[in-house]
Amino acid sequence: MADGTLRPGSSLPPVRRLAEELGVSAGTVASAYKELRGRGVVVTLGRGGTVVASVPAVTSRRPPQVPSGLRDLAGGHPDPDCLPVLTPPARVDPVSGSHRASPRLAVLEDAARAWFARDGVPSESVTFAHGALDCIGRLLSAELKPGDAVAVEDPGFHHLLDLVPALGLRMLPVTVDDEGIRPEALRTALRAGARALVCSPRGQSPLGGRFTPARRDELLAVLGDFPEVLVVEDDHNSEISGADAVTLASGGLPRWAHVRTVSKHLGIDLRWAALACDPATLARHDGRLLLTSGWVSHILQATVADLLTDRSVTRLVARAARTYTTRREALGAALAGHGIASHGVSGLNVWVPVRDESAVVNGLRTRGWWTAAGTRFRIASPPAVRVTTATLTPAEATRLARDFADALTESQAVYGG
Repeated sequence: MADGTLRPGSSLPPVRRLAEELGVSAGTVASAYKELRGRGVVVTLGRGGTVVASVPAVTSRRPPQVPSGLRDLAGGHPDPDCLPVLTPPARVDPVSGSHRASPRLAVLEDAARAWFARDGVPSESVTFAHGALDCIGRLLSAELKPGDAVAVEDPGFHHLLDLVPALGLRMLPVTVDDEGIRPEALRTALRAGARALVCSPRGQSPLGGRFTPARRDELLAVLGDFPEVLVVEDDHNSEISGADAVTLASGGLPRWAHVRTVSKHLGIDLRWAALACDPATLARHDGRLLLTSGWVSHILQATVADLLTDRSVTRLVARAARTYTTRREALGAALAGHGIASHGVSGLNVWVPVRDESAVVNGLRTRGWWTAAGTRFRIASPPAVRVTTATLTPAEATRLARDFADALTESQAVYGG
């Protein structure tokens, strides 16, 4: 492996055969393979045997720069006009030493507990992180070993699809519809050996699904057969998703974590996340945090605490949620008027299935629109185009739908030869 003779994906011999070739015991070879797995050098694929692990990804599938003169509907970002003005603390007194002994401000911890409890999420064990992906990455690296499998949404959040392999973990795709992850697909992934599940209860990116009570109960029934699996919910769109809180975290799971951030409704530069979870998961997360950054900046915490407890900000966020719902639904209705099916019952995006992503994206580009090809978000799901509707007015939605229909017509003519 070191000299390149065995390339990523190459199969290693079965344990007994290699033991015979080397003249050693099968136990010795099995121990060597176990050590290689622990170091992330090889992975075991069940009946597929043991193979050399792929080189972990170190880059993200970043979108290309938006060309000048185009209307940007690809980024997935909130409307700046729907965000409050950030006001960091005017005075920050020096401290003696560090904040490792008291990493969380009490006022923000109380606000976070109330935030979770409002929606039925158990709030006995609460901690903080530097954003959702920082939190999820720490949870997975603390709980899993290289080569372990993680069940992820397909289509799903593209940064998560980059993060999982970068941690040396394998992804098992779980199909998604308007009610979130599908129970039968989840069971398939869990039977295939997934040791963790990462999912979004609402505002799912890119398809926009949200859990209904019936779907949540179905998923909890599936997870009940796999109590050792860590279930991580990423509720990053909680306040502006346009959907009620329906979470797996309220279902009495033994291993669970529910993550919420404020970047979508309070400000994209507020790199802070609140985490509610079972006590063992919290201990592992905070143990890793203590060894690295130690704590989340108290200046940042004070800023977030002021925003979460400001009634005028609460009213602004409520108006933003209504605005986003109006804009998302306007595009869905306009597309339907042209006979174009789409998904987007919550969140900031609309997902439009197409036959040829590139042709449609390029066709919209020639008409002044910049949208995201679905390939960035897909593993095995069919092609589509993601449109961020956060800043799209209903009048613009009407024009976009007309241009989308024209681009589809052109792409189908080319696709059919």
